[in-house]
Amino acid sequence: MSNYLYILWIPLLPLATFVVLGLFGRKYFAKTAGIIGTASLLTSTLLSFVAAKQYFFVDGKVNGVYQKIIALKYTWLQFSPNVSIDMGIIVDPISVMMLIVVTSVSLMVHLFSLGYMKGEERFATYYAFLSLFTFSMLGLILSVNIFQVYMFWELVGVSSFLLIGYYFNKPSAVAASKKAFIVTRFADLGFLIGILIIGFYGGTLDIGLLIEKFTSVQSPEFISITTASFLGASMLTWGLVLIFMGGAGKSAMFPLHIWLPDAMEGPTPVSALIHAATMVVAGVYLVARLFPLFSMDEAALTIVTYVGAFSALLAAVIACTQTDIKRVLAYSTMSQIGYMMFALGVSKNGGESGLGFMASMFHLFTHAFFKSLLFLGAGSVIHMVHSNEMKDMGGLRKLMPITHAAFLIACLAIAGIPPFAGFFSKEEILTAAFHENKLIYGVALFTAALTSFYMFRLYFTIFWSKEAAAKTHHHDAHNDHGEGTWTMKLPLLILAACAVGVGFIPFSQFITSDGAALETHVDMVFSIAPVALSIIAILLSASFYKSHNSKSDKAVAFFGGFYKAAYKKFYVDELYLFITKKIVFPFIGQPIAWADRNIVDGFMLLLANTTAKISTAIKGFQSGKVQNYALYFFGGVLALSVLFIYIWK
Repeated sequence: MSNYLYILWIPLLPLATFVVLGLFGRKYFAKTAGIIGTASLLTSTLLSFVAAKQYFFVDGKVNGVYQKIIALKYTWLQFSPNVSIDMGIIVDPISVMMLIVVTSVSLMVHLFSLGYMKGEERFATYYAFLSLFTFSMLGLILSVNIFQVYMFWELVGVSSFLLIGYYFNKPSAVAASKKAFIVTRFADLGFLIGILIIGFYGGTLDIGLLIEKFTSVQSPEFISITTASFLGASMLTWGLVLIFMGGAGKSAMFPLHIWLPDAMEGPTPVSALIHAATMVVAGVYLVARLFPLFSMDEAALTIVTYVGAFSALLAAVIACTQTDIKRVLAYSTMSQIGYMMFALGVSKNGGESGLGFMASMFHLFTHAFFKSLLFLGAGSVIHMVHSNEMKDMGGLRKLMPITHAAFLIACLAIAGIPPFAGFFSKEEILTAAFHENKLIYGVALFTAALTSFYMFRLYFTIFWSKEAAAKTHHHDAHNDHGEGTWTMKLPLLILAACAVGVGFIPFSQFITSDGAALETHVDMVFSIAPVALSIIAILLSASFYKSHNSKSDKAVAFFGGFYKAAYKKFYVDELYLFITKKIVFPFIGQPIAWADRNIVDGFMLLLANTTAKISTAIKGFQSGKVQNYALYFFGGVLALSVLFIYIWK
């Protein structure tokens, strides 16, 4: 146990950085805040790799199975002999994998921000918020207690609110931060209720004990929670679905996805951090952490499967129509998270049937690198052209050779083209779906083709297309607005190498649902269909967008109303606004406000006025005249004497 105590420093270093920069950064570390934050994350990253090496290659495996190790645990709040909120550190395959992902991507973002955010007035505050966000996510993935998860879960929400609204002088950024916070709060209410249900029937909040009790069909806790029902569903189903609701909010699954595109109002490196390896994958990690429980309830897994598949398809369709470079990537993230979710949904717990679990975690791992590369590449482009709109870009491949090469690698990876990282993880997901649910497989295959189309639509529009656009940016390419400083280029090169190489990691030997290694499942014959569809989609995208022509306009005209609906995000935001403004506000908000003003406030005013009137009426008793007080005294004595005589009789 004590062998892993050093892991505690991995989250504590960002926390210390947040405290120092938050309290003293603007006054004492205005210019060095970035170096301090980056050095802190570099240390945490190195410790994460040390922990991974020790766990996966030294002492994590016992009898061929990776063990769950509790490196630290202490009771913070004790509610009953069995129920308490414990703070601790869990070391197992998915927590160690997430340590690598979160610290590595956060380090790249810290490094990239040294150049991208240079000159910002609140530079130290920005790095303080980055450190808080990283600490929150690291605390979440290391939690041993489901309420400890919830505490860090909310802290992730707070820190994302601060980062999305970093440019607080922009009304759009303020609105986006509030939207993200409010939407995820509704989802987190479901998460909290789910925790209370599971904790009540399990008699504990400890994740390990909950899994132990609910995965034994003979245990009294399992019998109790599965026999108790509400509206035809067992309390186990209700508890897991409500917990998934929290995960769906953080991971921007339909219909709780509306905050994600607006979150692009934050600085672009923040988008890379939130949408690549941290906040949006928290929901996937939550389902994976509690997967032994989900595997015991088919109804809950079915909901996870179909919500994930529908979200993946919906987001891919919308991404094909968006013109803001960061919004395209945001919907791409939603689609890829949907892939991870339905991969968990089609999985079983243990053995070869747990392929979906392994595939989901594998895709989470590979996606973190190529998606953060896409966002940081987009940041370099935006840094040069000073616009997020694709119409303001084009012909940049010669002016931004490093960004162009890195962005192309990332596009090939997300499109699932071999031998890039996304190919291996996506093939595992497709294989798992094919064996368990042909409908989901069909949706996944079509979504993969759409992914290739919209990503290369983005690539060709930015780096090819209008050659004239290159001339308008020629001056910028040769000054500090070009590809930026070396601190902006180095993360692109590192992440590009990862987008090429991490797919070759034998992931099925390390991360599985039961800790035991799986056989490799990449079948080159099976891969022909998805790869062929992706290549066709890329070629189609090239014919539309590689050079300026009327084909894309004709395609828009052909799809007509459907294209417009997709461009408007199928009016989901408008539906929320209608429900809020036309139903919630007038029929719920206004009556509550009236009751607050007239009943609650009125009652309190009545108490105050009554007290004032009584005080006015009796203030004469406090006249300050001794003879009056003596008279009151003897009057009281006389009254008490009469009372005692009456009682004595």
